[in-house]
Amino acid sequence: QVHLVDAGGGLVQAGGSLRLSCAASGRSFNTYVMGWFRQAPGKEREFVAGINWSGRSTYYTDSVKGRFTISRDNAKSMVYLQMNSLKPEDTAVYHCAASSKVVVSTTPNLYDYWGQGTQVTVSS
Repeated sequence: QVHLVDAGGGLVQAGGSLRLSCAASGRSFNTYVMGWFRQAPGKEREFVAGINWSGRSTYYTDSVKGRFTISRDNAKSMVYLQMNSLKPEDTAVYHCAASSKVVVSTTPNLYDYWGQGTQVTVSS
C-alpha cells in the first residue's frame, strides 16, 4: 500500500514558478512509477509528467516540455514537480499518482494510488 499526500499549489502570476511535492508512505515507494496529473474544470484528467522508479527515465506531455521537471528522492519518499514559466492554461488541480507498472504510463487508470490534489491557479 502507498499513501500519497501532495502539496505546494497556490496562486501565481503567468511566468511564475511553483514546486509541487508528493510525500509517499511505505517502503515500497521506491519500486513505483510516479506521475503527475492535472484536471481543470470541465476537462478530463490529463497526464503531465512521469518518472520511473530509479528517476533515470522521465516523460512529459508536450504542453509542459521545457517548463516542468519531475524528480524523485527515494531516500525521502518524495516526488516533485517543478513548474516554471507557468501559463493560465496550466490552472488545474494537480494530483500525484503511483503505478505498479514497470514503465511510465500516460493513462490515469493504470495508476493505483492518488494524492488528494493541490490547486494551481495561474493568473494573466
